[in-house]
Amino acid sequence: MAFNLADLAEHTADVVPDRTALICGDRTVTFGELEARANQLAHHLAAHGVGERDHVAIYSYNSIEYVEAMLAAYKLRAVPINVNYRYVEDELVYLFDNADVVAVIYQASFSAHIAAVKDQLPLLKHLVEIDDGTLDPTPTGAVRYEVALASQASDRDFGPRDDGDLYVLYTGGTTGMPKGVMWRHEDVWRTLGGGIDFITGERITDEYQLSRIAAEAEPPVGLVLAPLMHGAAQWGTLGGLFKGVTNVLLPRFDPHLVWGAVERYRIAVITITGDAMARPLIDALAERTYDTSALVAISSTAAVFSPVVKDQLFELLPNVFITEAVGSSEGGFNGMRMVEKGNTAAGTGGGLINVPLGPDSKIIDADNKPVQRGEIGRLARGGNVPIGYYKDPEKTAATFVDVEGERHSVPGDFARLELDGTMTLLGRGSQCINSGGEKIYPEEVESTLKAHPKVFDALVLGIDDERWGQKVAAVVQPRPGQEPTLEELVAFCQTKLARYKAPRELYLVAEMPRQPSGKPDYKRARQVIDTALPVPEDHA
Repeated sequence: MAFNLADLAEHTADVVPDRTALICGDRTVTFGELEARANQLAHHLAAHGVGERDHVAIYSYNSIEYVEAMLAAYKLRAVPINVNYRYVEDELVYLFDNADVVAVIYQASFSAHIAAVKDQLPLLKHLVEIDDGTLDPTPTGAVRYEVALASQASDRDFGPRDDGDLYVLYTGGTTGMPKGVMWRHEDVWRTLGGGIDFITGERITDEYQLSRIAAEAEPPVGLVLAPLMHGAAQWGTLGGLFKGVTNVLLPRFDPHLVWGAVERYRIAVITITGDAMARPLIDALAERTYDTSALVAISSTAAVFSPVVKDQLFELLPNVFITEAVGSSEGGFNGMRMVEKGNTAAGTGGGLINVPLGPDSKIIDADNKPVQRGEIGRLARGGNVPIGYYKDPEKTAATFVDVEGERHSVPGDFARLELDGTMTLLGRGSQCINSGGEKIYPEEVESTLKAHPKVFDALVLGIDDERWGQKVAAVVQPRPGQEPTLEELVAFCQTKLARYKAPRELYLVAEMPRQPSGKPDYKRARQVIDTALPVPEDHA
């Protein structure tokens, strides 16, 4: 019995070949068509020397080809590598070199970047270009995607695979250069892909169980909003494929496109990433009327919503369920909470939310021992955990540690173990601010700032201070036509937080520095602070 990602997808394609698998833009493919096209691409890659454990980069916006490329790689026991589509040449060289990429599948609109870097990468031996309507893309010597498929058979004639094949996800690099997190197929599937039920904790013991369920009844249509280069979107999509779900992908994030898709395709479940996506969706739904009667649930993965956002969602969509999950590329699933209308601010103050700990999760101290209730420590998860970071044994040793005789992933998130046994996520320790010996967790201040009526989005960082060592600086994107002052934000924060947590410098921006996934981009936020003047205290 092997729990391999390619096998799981094939099992479902075999039982529901005529069901729609993916919708993206004006294109639709069935499970059978997706399977056939992935087989063709796999044969093409194999004919050009791609095999077991080889790394194939995918440099693309959301597209059906992106999913086909992932499946094709898994069929060959190769490893797809996610590429941030915002990367420019130096970043691409770093990633392709660090990942030992031997082939790149990319959209034609990125051809100039590929042409500029390909000769700097001695391991790179093959390029496949997806036609995205770009006129006269820069020549790179690539094979056109549809030509590559047309020359190959769609038969499934690959060798056996096992649950130890590799899945690699490069982190977003919010605080440093991205690193590739390596998982065994079974481990990542059990952690993120449905191999263990998130609610009941029940483990699937039969590799055909999900496909049998898919054949019995057609699940509701889903919409995954994060880009496929992000782990949450990959697992929202792959997990859906294993269960026979029809998933809608959008070529780009546009809130009106989202609600238009909800109306057109009768979407029941939307998966997003926290406030960064929820706030534009709320504004768009307030601007225009859409038929959302099919919508049952909105789920945030990798980030919890702020209370004010949940209140607004319930006001606009009173019959929708809201769930929020805590997790990371290295740690996987750490806990999930079902939000109840009227109880959106359940927590311990500052707008942070208590989430039940997952069955394999705990909070540990500096000596890697579980903390007592009421104490703060690092979030750790045992059970199915990654192998480590690709080509980085030092970081692997620092992140994957022994806790009570079992290997745990400890990626650096701090949390408080509450008296009732739930946890309150406080944020990455690397972003913790030390002001006069007091620890300030940015997410707590950010959540409070976003509740101010003039604030659309906010990030908080620590900057040097002669007296206190560090002080709180806030990067704020105001709501249209608004211009909050430092004084009013400080006064607002002090009604909800201790005085020392309030921002002491304010930087207003037209667009918040965030990654395409919606996660904070602290490197760019730091650049804003380093290159701009703060809003003066007497600013009106």
